[in-house]
Amino acid sequence: MPLPRQNYTAEDYWALPEGVRAELIDGELWDLASPSRLHQEIVMAVSAQIQFHIDSHGRPCKVYPAPFAVNLFADDTTFVEPDVSVVCDRGRLSDRGCEGAPDFVVEVVSPSNPEMDYVSKLNLYREAGVREYWVCDPQRERVLAYRFGTEAVMDTYAFSETVPAEVLPGFEVNFGEIVARM
Repeated sequence: MPLPRQNYTAEDYWALPEGVRAELIDGELWDLASPSRLHQEIVMAVSAQIQFHIDSHGRPCKVYPAPFAVNLFADDTTFVEPDVSVVCDRGRLSDRGCEGAPDFVVEVVSPSNPEMDYVSKLNLYREAGVREYWVCDPQRERVLAYRFGTEAVMDTYAFSETVPAEVLPGFEVNFGEIVARM
């Protein structure tokens, strides 16, 4: 849900009180509600699996679970906090977070605002140059995997299936196994 008033700026975003999480999109600050336990279980498991894959394959990428500020277009107009960000170009990393699009993003759908992940962020991430975007929906027990190469491709996976990553060859996740361990 957007906070009242439009035309917020990067200065407003960085001036938010400690502990207040929001995203700056089209001049609006969008309040980020506290995530559920299931949401956090998925984020932590996926982040850990990605980190293990990166370490064991000697990849230059870095993985960051939220909260992690992403200055999506590197122009201080749009700040998002993806649930999981994978950045393979370390030149994009700064003390503030990521300056530009991460290579790979995973969002876990919030029941309070699914349109944000399914529509708004999908369009933003594609426009910004994110190479791969997964929308994990625990309520529907499915993952939509978008790959934005020369042609945009979207594949749908049930939680019982293994989801392969294109950006990290050899990496795959079975979300059903994550949920079963809870």
